[in-house]
Order: sequence, then C-alpha cells, then structure tokens
Amino acid sequence: MALIKAALIVLLHGVFQCAVCRDVTLPIGPLYRVAGFPVSLPCVVTGYEGPRTQEFEWFLYRDDAGGRQMGVISTRDPGFPYAPFQSRVRNSEVRVERDSGDRVRLVIHRLRIEDQGKYECYTPSTDSTYQGNYSGSVIVKVIPDTLQISYSRSLTGQPLPEGAELTLTCSASIQSEQLTHLSVMFGKHGETSDGDTEIISIDKMLGVVPARLYQKRYEDGEITLEKRNVEGGQDLYVMKMRGVQADDRGSYFCEASQWIRDPDRSWQKIAQRKLDIGNLTVNQLSDIIKVMPVPQGILTLQIGAPLLLTCEVQGLPTQINYGLLVQWLVSDGTRSKEVELARMTPAGVVSWGDELSQGRGSLEKVSDGRYTLKLFSVQPADSGSYRCAVSFYAPDTSLSPSTAPIYSQHSEGVTVNLRTKDVRVTAVAQLPRGPLLKRGSTITLICNVTIITTGPVQAQVQWVRSPIPEPITKKDQSPASDVSSPDEPIEVTPEPVATLRHDGVAEVFSNSSEVSVDRITMSSYRLRVHVAQTEDQGLYACYANAWGQDPHGAWYNTGVKAESNTVTVYLYARAEDLLLIPLVVGVSSALFVGIVIISAVTCCFMRHLAKQRARK
Repeated sequence: MALIKAALIVLLHGVFQCAVCRDVTLPIGPLYRVAGFPVSLPCVVTGYEGPRTQEFEWFLYRDDAGGRQMGVISTRDPGFPYAPFQSRVRNSEVRVERDSGDRVRLVIHRLRIEDQGKYECYTPSTDSTYQGNYSGSVIVKVIPDTLQISYSRSLTGQPLPEGAELTLTCSASIQSEQLTHLSVMFGKHGETSDGDTEIISIDKMLGVVPARLYQKRYEDGEITLEKRNVEGGQDLYVMKMRGVQADDRGSYFCEASQWIRDPDRSWQKIAQRKLDIGNLTVNQLSDIIKVMPVPQGILTLQIGAPLLLTCEVQGLPTQINYGLLVQWLVSDGTRSKEVELARMTPAGVVSWGDELSQGRGSLEKVSDGRYTLKLFSVQPADSGSYRCAVSFYAPDTSLSPSTAPIYSQHSEGVTVNLRTKDVRVTAVAQLPRGPLLKRGSTITLICNVTIITTGPVQAQVQWVRSPIPEPITKKDQSPASDVSSPDEPIEVTPEPVATLRHDGVAEVFSNSSEVSVDRITMSSYRLRVHVAQTEDQGLYACYANAWGQDPHGAWYNTGVKAESNTVTVYLYARAEDLLLIPLVVGVSSALFVGIVIISAVTCCFMRHLAKQRARK
C-alpha cells in the first residue's frame, strides 16, 4: 500500500511539472511557399522560467544537405548565421521580427529554391531545471513561381467625359502542382500617402467583393466585375465602371494573388503581382456643358399668341448617349418659388406640372440637345421668367425618385411679358329688403359687378361666407378701472359657397342647404340659399374676376379681380319655436315642485314612524 502511495505521489509530481514545463510551438507542416516571395514562420515559447524576453535560434536542415544542420539567425549571437545566410542577414533579407518577449517570426523576404527543408526554432534554457521541449520544427516546401498577369487593354490617357463607361481588363493564371486558388483585384493608386484604394475583386472562392467605398455603386449596378474563360490558359477579368465621376480620375492597377490552405485550415497568400493599367482623366460636365435658352432676354407677346422656347444643350459629347431629364420652370411675381411647367424624361415621356397646363402646349425633342416648349395660346397667367433645367444620367439608367444625376445645370431666365388691355373691376354685395329672415327661409343675395375695358369680357363670381365675429370680451380688468384691452382678432379664411363661372357653369360647395346661383341681369348675380339653417348665417361677400377673349375666341383669366363688401345674414327664431319655450318651462317647473312635495312628505312620514318605534 505504501508503494502505491509513493507511486501516485511521483506521478502527480510529474504531471504538475509537465503542466508548467517549457513548450516551443510552430505551425503544422508541411508549408508550401512560392520562390521569390516572402515567408513568415512564427515561433512561440510558453511554460518557461526566467525573464519575459526569451532568446531564439533558427536552424535549417536542407533537403539537399543530407540532414546537416545549418545556422540561420539568432537573437543573441550576431555571428550565428552560417556562410549561406550571412549576407542575407546583413541585408535584412533574412531577419527575426519580435512580436513580444516570447513570440517571434522568422521572415525571409525573398524565398529561394535552396531554402527548402526543415526549420527548427530553438530557445536556450532559462529554467531552473531542464524539462519540456526546447525546440520545434516545421517543413517548408518551395514551389516554383507560376503566377502570370497581363492586360489586353490599357488606358491610353485620352480623357473620358463625366458619365462615360470605363472598361478595364486583366488576365491572370497559375500553373501549380499544388492545389492553389487565384484572386484578382482592381484598384487605384492613392494620390497621397494614404496608399492604394481597392475598388472590387473576385476573391479566392470566386465571389465578387466590392470595397466599402464602392459598395453603393456596386449595388446600383454602376460597377461590375466578371471572369471570362478564354483560350490559352489565362482567365480574363473585366471590370466596368458605368458613369465615371470626377473622383474616379487617377492611376489604375490590377493585382493577382495566389492562395493556399495550410494544414491548420487557414488560408495564406503565397504570391502576389501588381500590374499598372494606366491613368484616367475625367472631363467634368460643368467644364464642357452649357445650357442656353432660345430666344434670350425679354420676350413680349400679345395675348392669345403662341409661345415658343427652345432649350439647347451645348458641348454635349457625341460618343456618349446620356440620359437627359429636361424641365421647364416658371416663376412670376405671385409665386414664392419656381414651379415645374413641364418635363421630358430620358425615355421621352412628357408630363405637365398641373392639369390646367396639360393640353395647352407641347414639349418635344427636335434634335440631339434641342428641346422645344410650345404654349399654343398664352394668357396673362403665363407671363413670368422661364428657365430650362437639364439633369444628366449615365446611359441606360433606370430612373427612380432616389436616383441622383451625374450633373445638373439651369439656363438663364427668359422673361415673357404680355401686352394686356386695361381692366377695372368693382363688386358690391347687397341683401334685398324684405321680411325678417327666419330658420327655414330662403336667403337671397345680389352681387352687382362692373367691368370697364375694351373688347368682349365676362365675369366669374364666387360667393364666400365667414362666421359672425364673437363680441369683444374684456380681460385683465381691475376693479378700479374700466379700461381694458380687447382680445386679439382671429383671422378666419372665408369658405366658398358657390361660383358662377365665366362660361355659365355653376359650382356649389355647400354640403348642407340647397344652394343656387344665377345671373339675373348683365351685371347682377344672385345667390339663393333655400330652407336656410342656423349654420347658413354669417358674413357673405362676392369675388368678381374678369375674363377676356383672345383673337382666337378663347377665354382667358385677365387676373384682375375685386372683392365686395360683406353682408351680415342673421336668422331669427320662428313663432312655433317660441311657443315651445313656455311649454318647456312649465313642464320643468311642475316636475321640480312635484319632486319637492314628494320629498317633504316622505321625510315627515319617516320621522313619525321613527318616533312611534321609540315609544314601544
């Protein structure tokens, strides 16, 4: 039994010592790397005693040296390298890079065929007792460089206009006995010290990966990359950038990388080549495009005459079929901002800003870069400043509300004045004398309109109603003073009741009472509200608008109008409504008296009953 206990103690002691013993770790081999490219071998030591900064020595057992050990480099002894490595160590082609005190990497900047073999990482002991392993090794296989890259189409330096399509091609291939993968990336050299910028790539798993800065343009279909199989063993990679922008100028390159999967299942880049394709210059549209109206300046027309305006896009590059969105904008003294009169999309679809403009004119493309707006018969409301706005889109762009144009430009304004005749309009509203208006009566109002002008003219009359203002109340009045400030007046927009248009068509806006409007004389217009209700009372007024006739016989709004005085309409109660008042008052009084009597009798009875019970 004692022997068993002693054996267990020795075993546990050994296990404890093993848990803290020195261990040197390298990657799992064999590792396949390409001649002429860098290799990095990490070495990590754990479980040691002594200082945190450990020393490392690297050895190579070459395949062609019969297993003979050869010193490569040491962190503590400058004279450690053997002759084949001495010059390479002095030139830092072979060096040790320390990541921490117990973690280093052996870096060979340019791997040679004779560097193939087993590499050993040895750590001199700093422990109190010699235990664990003090070295580790990994086999490195050097394979020939077969990565090839070329281009069949380079940038010639010829400037591209903004919005043109850029096409870049790059061919790449590898011929290796080992299973390796190929990735290709297109990028642009940095103009500053920030370095190169990646645009888009096909990764080692054949997936297309756009860079973060170009993600949105890739999703919008503006940047594409595809792999094409061609004869001769090299695959062709084609990047297209639709709608180049000013920021796309610069020097472009293609980069091909060879990848291999190590035994630890991690992917390692073992070879890489970069090929400059050329420099791109972008001509901005703002430097070459000019949008001009024809005619220019001030245009004066007679009412009823046609208006013809042409939008010319000068400097339009002929080699690119831009999508143009053309808009005509108009503003006058009554508008706080420009409004769209008409537009034509790149597909040739014409739309108008409002229903009144539709059918009054046309918008046509007469040639490349020339768009003509025509109003068949101008009216006073058509006077103002007209501008043409052109937005440029890349060819074959599918427009949506969120699609931003490459460039937009507005023309100078063309002022359109119309020769109008003098027109003066007055309007007077009145309530004819008659019996008091009661609920259920017919309200009759007259609007007398006077128009002074030359030529045919018609009036368009609209009746409006607003509520009767509340009596002015007093506030913040002190007992010692009768002076008070009135409430601030509240502006109320009158609501339309009915309109008699210039062509005799009546429009009624009231939803409750029956309303009619007609013309009783050449200058008198009548409004009648039948079976009037309480909501029909208020302040009534009429608006008169003069309409003239152009030489073609079409009627137009002169824009001259007048507002009449207001007429107060109040509805009194009917006699039968007044008879209900005493009836309601009488019934209410009788109910009140009855309730009081019943309550008094009930109270006395309950008191009498309580006294009798108390005597018993």
